[in-house]
Amino acid sequence: MATVSLDAFSPAEVVERIARAGTAKGNMRLDKVFLSAVSAGGMLAFACGTALSTNASPWFQDNAPGLIRTISALVFPYGLCMIILTGADLCTGSFMYTTVAALQRQLPWYRMLLHWFITFWGNLCGSLFVVAIIFGYGGIFSADPYKSEAISFATKKQLTPDFHEILLRGIGCNWLVCLACFFGMQGRDLASKVLGIWWPIFAFVSMGFDHVVANMTFIPLGIWLDAPGLSVGLYIWKGIIPTLIGNILGGGVFAGTYFWYMYLLNGEGSMGGRTSQGEEVDVEAAAWSHSSWSGCLGPF
Repeated sequence: MATVSLDAFSPAEVVERIARAGTAKGNMRLDKVFLSAVSAGGMLAFACGTALSTNASPWFQDNAPGLIRTISALVFPYGLCMIILTGADLCTGSFMYTTVAALQRQLPWYRMLLHWFITFWGNLCGSLFVVAIIFGYGGIFSADPYKSEAISFATKKQLTPDFHEILLRGIGCNWLVCLACFFGMQGRDLASKVLGIWWPIFAFVSMGFDHVVANMTFIPLGIWLDAPGLSVGLYIWKGIIPTLIGNILGGGVFAGTYFWYMYLLNGEGSMGGRTSQGEEVDVEAAAWSHSSWSGCLGPF
């Protein structure tokens, strides 16, 4: 009976690679972790700027808001593509990688928390650098309609939703972000990785979910532009705390813990009985092409 071969890693193989990637990230030299996180924060800030520029269309905002949000959501994912394909560290992705590694006892819990702490502050530094130096002093959003869009976007992000709404949006956001990381790692070639990353990120942007690192650009930019009602204190209370908690739950629990439980707990998984040598023992397992996962981590 003929079988269909998919040129991709199976889900169980991907989770194995996630555990190895989390171990490598968690044991990286701290100065490199910080610089990698600064780079990731800066790259995502560029994507945030692109999304704001795309949104700066008053006619569409009034007459076709769904269309302009869809267009913005289609362009935003290049930010995560740059981050993943260059191997930079975004704290939201690390919530999944290092959680799986820690649950698998390949990484001490304190190293996991330390990695989260450093990547968060590195992401913040990279984002604020782009906001202040590139966008701010560079005058990128100094004139309308770009200035008014940046102010309006930040104001709606902070003043309209309640604390619990932002937290729940944060869960959905990083659940999708970690699925993007999962799909990106599942592909074997560059095009497959980019395609896998693109659509979950499109989904979270199109639904208006909250990403703690994206908020490091959106809200501080609004504060820089003197958006009414915004302050550093409000940003910390509604832009960081609920989003960070939600992102940790989305990445660490809904993605990381779930994948570990399904595929790595007690050596169990959903590989349909395949042995460690890659022998196919049933039809479902035969649908997956098998290759050793002992190669390099690549960009992950």
